[in-house]
Amino acid sequence: MSQSRGRKPDWLRTQLPSGEEFTDVRETLRERNLHTVCEEANCPNLGECWSGRGGSGGGTATFMLMGDRCSRGCNFCDVKTGGMGPLDPDEPENVAEAVAEIGLDYVVLTSVDRDDLPDQGAGHFAETVREIKERHPGVLIEALVPDFQGERDLVRKVIDAGPDVIAHNVETVERLQRPVRDPRAGYEQSLSVLERVARDSDAYAKTSLMLGVGEYDHEVYRTLRDLREREVDVVTLGQYLQPSRSHLDVESYVHPQKFETWRRVAEEELDFLYCAAGPMVRSSYRAGELFVDALLRDGRSLEEARREAREAAGTSD
Repeated sequence: MSQSRGRKPDWLRTQLPSGEEFTDVRETLRERNLHTVCEEANCPNLGECWSGRGGSGGGTATFMLMGDRCSRGCNFCDVKTGGMGPLDPDEPENVAEAVAEIGLDYVVLTSVDRDDLPDQGAGHFAETVREIKERHPGVLIEALVPDFQGERDLVRKVIDAGPDVIAHNVETVERLQRPVRDPRAGYEQSLSVLERVARDSDAYAKTSLMLGVGEYDHEVYRTLRDLREREVDVVTLGQYLQPSRSHLDVESYVHPQKFETWRRVAEEELDFLYCAAGPMVRSSYRAGELFVDALLRDGRSLEEARREAREAAGTSD
């Protein structure tokens, strides 16, 4: 069940971010010259995550490493392209200090693509993971990584740093890769990164799909099947929202009931450990983080972890 493109349906309304906790997080990031994908990509859940709603513990921010400009130009993304500067050597330490100041116990790290660098930024990413682990050994870390052009040794650098979750987003079905993503990205290349993470590390492998860009149901099913065959553990599905008129058009607005159907298919038929699915779900979505936290830190069973994550995020069955 979907609504064709046009006026946004009621189920996509969100509240503007506000509150003391939200302000404190923003000020901490500004003081340390840190970027977040929450702001750069205009995430609709920014207020919820930064304010710490939806579960115990502090707020959540997804730190975006290596600057706020990307070497690629994907048609769905609002991050600026080109004009990348040198890496900030203090960034790993600044991120680790911000984690302590904000009071996080689950950290999401992502980055722009840096095809201009010899190692595409893999070493910098890994150093940030290690810095947080050394200073805050109890913190769980999710690394949402680029594809590193499929270079196995670069993916290995991040694996060896020891994050608890390693995510890479396939973004959309195979047929729509070219109109949605930069030409340097690709379906098989992304699958190869996820397969390497799943089979060569102890980290949970995670990915994300956007719906509403023109995909058919059988293509979504095939993509989920392909991901599970590569032993991906966690998947999130959300509604694509157009950042500006110059970006990819929204082809349809997918109803929440349809997302729930995909959630059941992913977990009950294809045996993903966890699927967060809904119009406002994004890759770095708090429900997914709460699931991993319950599974790893609290030692909950699979069903308990699923239930706690959905209840905390307000998406219980």
